[in-house]
Amino acid sequence: MPNAIVLSPNQPLRLKLDTLVRLRWLAVAGQTLAVMGVSFGLGYPLPLGLCLGLIALSAWLNLFLKIRYPATLRLADPSAAALLAYDILQLAGLLYLTGGLTNPFAILLIAPVLVSATALKVRTTIALGLLVMVLATLLAVWHRPLPWTDGPGFNLPDEYVAGLWVSLVCALCFMAAYSFRVADEARQLHAALTATELVLTREQHLHQLDGLAAAAAHELGTPLATIALVAKELDREVPADAPWREDLALLRSQSERCREILKKLTSLATEFGDHLARQPITHLIEDVIAPHREFGVALIVHLDGERDREPVGTRNPAILYGLGNLVENAIDFARSRVDIGAAWTNDEVVVTIRDDGPGFSPEVIDRLGEPYVTTRGRAAAQPREGGGLGLGFFIAKTLLERTGARVSITNRALPDTGAVITVRWPREAMDAGIEEPW
Repeated sequence: MPNAIVLSPNQPLRLKLDTLVRLRWLAVAGQTLAVMGVSFGLGYPLPLGLCLGLIALSAWLNLFLKIRYPATLRLADPSAAALLAYDILQLAGLLYLTGGLTNPFAILLIAPVLVSATALKVRTTIALGLLVMVLATLLAVWHRPLPWTDGPGFNLPDEYVAGLWVSLVCALCFMAAYSFRVADEARQLHAALTATELVLTREQHLHQLDGLAAAAAHELGTPLATIALVAKELDREVPADAPWREDLALLRSQSERCREILKKLTSLATEFGDHLARQPITHLIEDVIAPHREFGVALIVHLDGERDREPVGTRNPAILYGLGNLVENAIDFARSRVDIGAAWTNDEVVVTIRDDGPGFSPEVIDRLGEPYVTTRGRAAAQPREGGGLGLGFFIAKTLLERTGARVSITNRALPDTGAVITVRWPREAMDAGIEEPW
């Protein structure tokens, strides 16, 4: 079982693809309105065909991303940086056709860098900022004339253009640094709250175990004391040369040993806590499915991996809750059985949950993992009322992803019916030797 990998204060957030797509649609609408307004509203001459071609390219990219990838996809840092770099290059192309840095809309070059500063790594933001500086420098020297009514174009003095370049670079550096600082403080607060929640959960479990141990020690203390007293009295009455005198001494020593063990249990010494915290992946699966065995649905466990190479890690409430919620939802919608598979290699560990229910409806499968998405297809003959896949599913998916997992959601291939949820961890995240970051 993997260790608790809580979101680090310095760890960047993953941008949602749908967020970048929506922002680009806003840019497409704004650019189209600006170009059409300048050309037809103000009557200024400009290369309208080339400008609309660049805008259409962004629109086609959005359509491709919308069709090719699910709306809930969260982008890795390089992918998000590539899309933001494209936005910078596309806007630079429009500025080249319409006056370069003398175009009032040149300030929008810094917008993608601000988005990166709030969510991506520092080196990614610096790379995008350098790209903007290079393009701004090129646009200050090479560009088509700014559309104007009098003459071939509107030209500003070189000193003024240099001032525009300096102001753009200063605004870029200041606003990017400010945005990064504010976002970093928010990440630190979020990480602290998350760590606090998991620490409180762990302490609650330990407190409950402490109470059970104290109760057990109290209940067993009296009979052990009686055994020790009777053994002591017998030891006095038995002659020194009796053959069973050695057995009585052994009985007394073992009863004293039991009493010492109970004393340790009442305090839950740290040496026991460390031992109880370790758990292999097979025990993790059993802990997850054990509370759901009496619901009339067969729970079938499949293991695929070398038993001597089985991952062993520390107990993690986030994984227990996340997998438990997914199994519970599968049981709610299953007709007769749920298959839980655990497979491991040298590179990754995979847990798969399959049910034989109706599966996810096509209109919501791309949005699963968002809060309050609760619709799921049902078989007409299935009377069972299953739980929703709304906020609970969102929380489970978020907790699992914070431990380093990737969660994918699909339906089973026809003619079979049912849902398939796959959770993948890198093998190194499952090894027992990694320390918890909090």
